[in-house]
Amino acid sequence: MVTKEDILQALREVHHPGKGDRDIVDLGMVHDVEITEGGVAVTLAFPKRRDPLAEYLIGSTRAALVRHLPGSVKSEVKTVVVEDEKPKKKGLELGLEQLAEVRHIIGIASGKGGVGKSTVAVNLACALARLGYRVGLADADVYGPSVPVMTGTEGATPAGEAGEDGQEIILPLEKYGVKWMSIGYFAARGQALIWRGPMACNALKQMILQVKWGPLDFLLIDMPPGTGDIHISLVQDIPMEGAVIVTTPQTVALADVEKGADMFRNENVNRPIFGLVENMAWFTPEEHPDEKYYIFGKDGGERMARELGIDLLGRIPLVQGIRESGDAGEPVALGSRPDGLAFVELAGKLAEKLG
Repeated sequence: MVTKEDILQALREVHHPGKGDRDIVDLGMVHDVEITEGGVAVTLAFPKRRDPLAEYLIGSTRAALVRHLPGSVKSEVKTVVVEDEKPKKKGLELGLEQLAEVRHIIGIASGKGGVGKSTVAVNLACALARLGYRVGLADADVYGPSVPVMTGTEGATPAGEAGEDGQEIILPLEKYGVKWMSIGYFAARGQALIWRGPMACNALKQMILQVKWGPLDFLLIDMPPGTGDIHISLVQDIPMEGAVIVTTPQTVALADVEKGADMFRNENVNRPIFGLVENMAWFTPEEHPDEKYYIFGKDGGERMARELGIDLLGRIPLVQGIRESGDAGEPVALGSRPDGLAFVELAGKLAEKLG
């Protein structure tokens, strides 16, 4: 005679990979076990937001029952949606405990590469910290992580500690008043990350969700260029509040801005765009700071922002010092030159927009 205890013992073999590899019984996911003359029915409980590993868990539960029940006993696996009895802080309902004390999660995106998105993200983070905000930046540009070089942290390895559930928690690096995390910290210099989409998505989510961010006013996510599966996965699995899009004034870049905006406004993504940043808006020679040369076109970002119905948050000049500071690992936003103050002004506008 099969008992409920026998069934629960069998189900302890089913582990949830996203919950510290704990079993579904310990996690309270076994909602009901019904034993009748006709067989055994197990009901699994899932939250209102569908667990991305739900199908895997259902299949593993079926397999566990087949392995442990006599061949004459039929088995069935059902599912039920349950609501939390108590409201939880932002992030906790998705197993995002490390993001529970983060007020704003903002994606820094671009329709195409080569527009200076990472330069804007790093300097925006430093500028926000300079204004007194608690800031973190996650470098999710998996195929071209540049944060380690731009912040002078290349070669550093983040430490780790055991979390409450035994799962390792990564400690971000701290410099310039900002907490930094990048996939580049876990790859050797010059090492190509030859990952397919699903592997890259899982690595990036782990890099964000298993980091001890602590209390933050802003967590910026430097997203890969384009509009691929990595972007959709990040937006759907991370409680990203919205995005800032970076472009240059030239027509080819602006055409890709429309695609990026369309992705965030798609009904399956549905995240607000807080504004557009026009990078390399004009070229100013170091020796002639009052001169402006519009080598990539003039006012393209302003026109595009108007067409898309979003704000133009800032215009960043093309100055040799920005490149030199980035290569030296000392973001220009830390200084008091006009190019650095442009990022401080951008940070102020974003902070004001988010209240």
